[in-house]
Amino acid sequence: MPLIIKEVEIPEGIQVEVSSPAIIKVKGKLGELVSNLSHTGARIELDGRKIVIKYPGKGKRAKSMIGTVTSSIKNMFTGVTKGYTYKLKVVSTHFPINVKVQRDTVIIENFIGERYARKAKIVGADTNVKVQGEDIIVSGIDKQAVGQTAANIEAATRVRRKDLRKFLDGIYLFEKKVGID
Repeated sequence: MPLIIKEVEIPEGIQVEVSSPAIIKVKGKLGELVSNLSHTGARIELDGRKIVIKYPGKGKRAKSMIGTVTSSIKNMFTGVTKGYTYKLKVVSTHFPINVKVQRDTVIIENFIGERYARKAKIVGADTNVKVQGEDIIVSGIDKQAVGQTAANIEAATRVRRKDLRKFLDGIYLFEKKVGID
């Protein structure tokens, strides 16, 4: 069966270990990330200062899968060298929303005057969430964990059974950037 082969250069200051068919460990100045990419079906090998990704096949699925694995590895490189920051804005027109962080949960109180608090899970051990006035800053080295945490916070304040043109209350993502503030 034909193989699609793609090589990724390892940037300076990054150490990479590959074990098993597709488990990759990346160390950089900000920390360490481990990713299991064996579910993709790709084989990952280390060749000096290059990572060689091999995927069986030659069609669209093979090309898209090898691109997914490549971008996932590049995101790990960026994460351990620069990190990721997502900023969210607290918008309230009817009732003032109170947001606080407790361990691995973001607690949203008084959302549309509700008596109970809404909760959003913080994903990943290295993900940091800070509340600064009207802004919520989510930062970390794992792009997937930072993005999922921001999505959890945004989804926790989704307005249901009300006119969305009038009830603009919620927490909304307004900035994504590379680098930790």
